Amino acid sequence: MKYPTRICFCWSILTVALIPVSLGEMYTSLLNVKQAITVERKLIDYLKTYIDHELERLEDVKRFYAKVSDLHTELYKGPATAMANPLVAFTLIKRLHSEWLNVVYSNEAQENTQALRSSYGEEEADLPKLEDLQGAAKGLMRLQDVYVLQVASLVRGHFQRVTEGQPIDIYRPKVSVPLSGDDCFMVGKVAYEQQDYYHSVQWLEESVRLFRGTGGEWLPENAGTLEDALDHLAFSHFKTGNISYALSLSQELLHHDPMNGRVLQNVEKYEKLLVRSPTLSTTDHGLKRPTSDSLRTRDTYETLCQTQGSQQMHFKNPRLFCDFFTNGNPGLLLLPVRREVLSLQPYVVLYHNFITDTEAEDIKTTAQPGLRRSVVAAGEKQATAEYRISKSAWLKSSAHSTVGKLDQKISLLTGLNVKHPYGEYLQVVNYGIGGHYEPHFDHATSPSSPVFKLKTGNRLATFMIYLSSVEAGGSTAFIYANFSVPVVEKAAIFWWNLHRNGQGNEDTLHAGCPVLIGDKWVANKWIHEHGQEFHHRCSLNPEE
Repeated sequence: MKYPTRICFCWSILTVALIPVSLGEMYTSLLNVKQAITVERKLIDYLKTYIDHELERLEDVKRFYAKVSDLHTELYKGPATAMANPLVAFTLIKRLHSEWLNVVYSNEAQENTQALRSSYGEEEADLPKLEDLQGAAKGLMRLQDVYVLQVASLVRGHFQRVTEGQPIDIYRPKVSVPLSGDDCFMVGKVAYEQQDYYHSVQWLEESVRLFRGTGGEWLPENAGTLEDALDHLAFSHFKTGNISYALSLSQELLHHDPMNGRVLQNVEKYEKLLVRSPTLSTTDHGLKRPTSDSLRTRDTYETLCQTQGSQQMHFKNPRLFCDFFTNGNPGLLLLPVRREVLSLQPYVVLYHNFITDTEAEDIKTTAQPGLRRSVVAAGEKQATAEYRISKSAWLKSSAHSTVGKLDQKISLLTGLNVKHPYGEYLQVVNYGIGGHYEPHFDHATSPSSPVFKLKTGNRLATFMIYLSSVEAGGSTAFIYANFSVPVVEKAAIFWWNLHRNGQGNEDTLHAGCPVLIGDKWVANKWIHEHGQEFHHRCSLNPEE
């Protein structure tokens, strides 16, 4: 059995071939993933054309094979008899000189292949980059962690977690796709290359299991093999301290590749370590999830994401209520908004049916051409970050009549001046694979923040509109306030970021939980301090 060339390692992490640096844009927005379907449809058409042309060529090859076979079966009974006829001799010589050459070195075969490669090249700019593959894999691992999903269940296309020893469905998708051994290998390899052996062990274990089930055969669509998966898995277990299992896997690898000198050296090293420290073969090697320096509130954040907005705060606090709200504005008297007060500290309200289906589609359609990878404040500049996976676009009120209408309605509900520069342009966001935004403040916490570039003070309030629904995940979690708000299609959330004395309200620390299933779109309107002098009074009381 032949396998593709592998990259070897000896007591070090496997390295990958150098690939031209290119920024991935597909995994950060589900819109781009949907657009990728169109690209693959084109590739399927190109492949069908290639197959049709190759089938025609193979029919010619079959005819040539049948003709030559018949000659050897019927005409060439005895070489002397056949060659006595000069016509027979001539056709034999001519066939061996040129006809076989045309079959073996077929220009048509090369033309068919070149045509396919050329067509593929036309679509190459719209194909996923290396970062997209890595980002999609990280998205799966993020969902695995935040929602405590079983890797074995994910591989079968199910979203389950274990509760009291029993697998429980978190969500049962309408469309379920199982993963192959090669799919699992790619996820495990991404974790492996980041030295994240907690995740690499789990995904590579599934990869090895699936590759073993198919006899370890390499298929054209696979990037890895059973040997590759064993190679990575053995070293992952070694790095987690499970020397005994690393030795066992390496010995299995030698069964497939007995002359692999690097693996032979590893086996020798593992055996010496076990002789020197016998406890390494019996110690409980429970995998431990890596700690996070950037996410100190991880436990609370993930617990709130897992509840998916199930907290019934109204039953715990009788001061919370629902009503039809007009804000004392005549413009809302005939059509008041359904208001649900979710929290008093911080003050957070949910306005139901704030936007219509048509308005939501208008906003999404208008924003699509301008979607770019979302950034976060990095000192005085802005940069992309792993803790924010989405794409966003900024819409001026002049971009579409609906944007201006929303600004007017936000002003009526909040009583605030939302005109630029006192209100930022409408930010439209589409989340990607496992798209999320880890705990953060909307208001600036540093004087050098880009928020102050408008020179209209800090972000006083946030008005966030849900432009779409999701099947699972994607809640907005308020970390210190300890509650989460599920995605409610066409609704909007409003909260104050600052106290009335201008100080930031730390209770507004919030996060966008990873989207488990669905296409999440939101629109944010950030309203600044300046311009509100006659709309929102100040106070020296730090409690207000």
